[in-house]
Amino acid sequence: MLDYYDKIIVGIAGSLLIGVVLGSLTAIGFQTGLFVGTVIATLFVYDAIFRNPPLPASDPRVVATAIVWHALLAILAVAVFS
Repeated sequence: MLDYYDKIIVGIAGSLLIGVVLGSLTAIGFQTGLFVGTVIATLFVYDAIFRNPPLPASDPRVVATAIVWHALLAILAVAVFS
């Protein structure tokens, strides 16, 4: 039986995989497909970090995780659209 956070991890991995498949099999570019998958995965990350966090929101690890995720998203966006 999958726990809540196991489902979140599967959702993140599935979103990224859908982005890769979308970029590989359609007319849009690979990086654009990956970016779309990452944006969808961000919704799962938000749910896990802010709606149902395993740690209190004041824990510095929650803030660090959000910063790292957004930094990676920004780097990917710059790589795709520049």
